[in-house]
Amino acid sequence: MRIRVKLFASLSELMPDGVKPHEGFELDVAEDTTPTQLIQRLKVPDGLAHLVMINGEYVPPSRREQPVLSEGDVFAVWPPVAGG
Repeated sequence: MRIRVKLFASLSELMPDGVKPHEGFELDVAEDTTPTQLIQRLKVPDGLAHLVMINGEYVPPSRREQPVLSEGDVFAVWPPVAGG
């Protein structure tokens, strides 16, 4: 199945060249792919997948081991951020 991937903040350096984070890129994944497997496939370093969303809905860590992705989903990841 095909989904759209968006990686934000410092994770945007993991995006293909020329792809803007807010636009993302399309990726083929197996139907039973879990968010955790996808995070690993995208080479997001351990601990940096702080906020994970599918179609704008937060995916808590307890659901990231379940195959919750569907055709056409938008999968977005943000690292922990700090500021003031």
